[in-house]
Amino acid sequence: MTENASENGYLEGQILIAMPSMSDPRFKKTIILLCSHNEEGAMGIVLNKNLNVLTFEDLLDQLNIESNHAARETGVHFGGPVETERGFVLHSTDKIHETSIVIDKDIALTATLDILQSMAIGTGPSNSFFALGYSGWGPGQLEREIQDNGWLVVDADRDLVFSQQLDGKWNAAIQKLGFDPGLLSTDLGHA
Repeated sequence: MTENASENGYLEGQILIAMPSMSDPRFKKTIILLCSHNEEGAMGIVLNKNLNVLTFEDLLDQLNIESNHAARETGVHFGGPVETERGFVLHSTDKIHETSIVIDKDIALTATLDILQSMAIGTGPSNSFFALGYSGWGPGQLEREIQDNGWLVVDADRDLVFSQQLDGKWNAAIQKLGFDPGLLSTDLGHA
């Protein structure tokens, strides 16, 4: 069990790393921060896929949120295939809204307009990551996918979550495990 995995086996606050053999193109070479994981299932945000169809400023305009251009560098990312019209902000815990869910001491999740408004005028959290949609699993589904060697699990850190340099995140997550991803087999654990 990784350092931050809960004693009951749930992986909230951990990062899933897609195995090189991942067949679903939506998740090929992705890393996902698990925001919630319990007996009812799991929910997470993909951390390394841009949408490239919408800028953050365009989104603010669509939502009629005033901006002083403080958020110009904020990217719009693919958080997963579920509820792709809904926005989620992973952010540092220096700014917490009443609707924020604290994932660990450094990371929170907020899915309300309040945080977008604060980010738009430069009073938001010091670190943030904005995504449309999320990744979800039903009861026991994620556990089966991990057992079937679909995902590896690693401790989350601020760089993996908040870096806007997406290209190297999958490799950086693998390196935290301490081995070459080229050595991974899709048959691990099967006799």
